[in-house]
Amino acid sequence: MNIKRMILGMILLVSVSIFAQTKSEVDLIQAAFGIEKQQIVSNYVSITKAQNESFWKIYDEYEAKRKELGKARIELLNQYSEQWDNLTNEQAEEWMKKVMDLSLKQDKLINTYYSKVKKITDARVATQFYQVEAFILTTIRYEILSAMPFVKGKK
Repeated sequence: MNIKRMILGMILLVSVSIFAQTKSEVDLIQAAFGIEKQQIVSNYVSITKAQNESFWKIYDEYEAKRKELGKARIELLNQYSEQWDNLTNEQAEEWMKKVMDLSLKQDKLINTYYSKVKKITDARVATQFYQVEAFILTTIRYEILSAMPFVKGKK
């Protein structure tokens, strides 16, 4: 095994180990941004006092569903960490189907809650919600992908 592969393997194992040790993506978000997710949202979504209660009620509902998807992401990372070095075509296909399905579910969730937030506030607030959530999701996706080595080619 060359040194580059060994280093990539170590990076993957450490990264996935850190991800696996977290209770949820909330821990990943706090590690990436240095503050709690709700504080990030509070900083970027401008709700009025009249909108406050209804917004946070909908947001908590969104977060519960998002956290379930976050758990699925951690499970997929664990699966990848166990298989990536000797991944078969069948395993790669199965894993990618799950990854793409999860990605679609995450995007659909944000889109659904954009509409719910807009209904109880306005389009401006809903857009802020969408932007901050999409940014956080993109950051998490980037961090994960940058830590993962590529699947090995044919031997």
